[in-house]
Amino acid sequence: MDTWLAVASRRETRDYADRELPADVVGRILDAGRLAGSAKNRQPWRFAVVESDEARARLAEAVYEPDNVRGAKLVVAVLAKGSLDTGRAVQNMLLVAWNEGVGSCPNGFSDLDAARASLGLGEDDELALLLTFGYPASERDVSRHTAEEWSARANRKPLDELVERI
Repeated sequence: MDTWLAVASRRETRDYADRELPADVVGRILDAGRLAGSAKNRQPWRFAVVESDEARARLAEAVYEPDNVRGAKLVVAVLAKGSLDTGRAVQNMLLVAWNEGVGSCPNGFSDLDAARASLGLGEDDELALLLTFGYPASERDVSRHTAEEWSARANRKPLDELVERI
């Protein structure tokens, strides 16, 4: 898939198929985060793969959309202070997942303290967000539209409302 098509066609996935992700796909998703650029190469993130059923159940109750966590085949807690660099790592992971046909969704916390407790985080650990991944329950044929058509179909403000020329 070309990058423009990946960006234009990617949508949040909240309903996942009951199909495991191969280990090599999981590895590429995580490695994509590792490879993100960062200021002065600080790499201010860590990725906690949540495998425990108990931790997942508790995390599900601490996000705004619990079913995103319950149905996901891969749940990754991004441990970092919110920063541009962390956003770059997350976007890499979401796009590489999509390249593999894997849907994803960033999840915000309705109860940050409960989320931190469910992960056993220390007081110095920063929890930025939770990423969920899995094959979409409804398959998406990316090739059915061009990147330009996917872009036109996106529920986004028009570019002329967002761009200012100074």
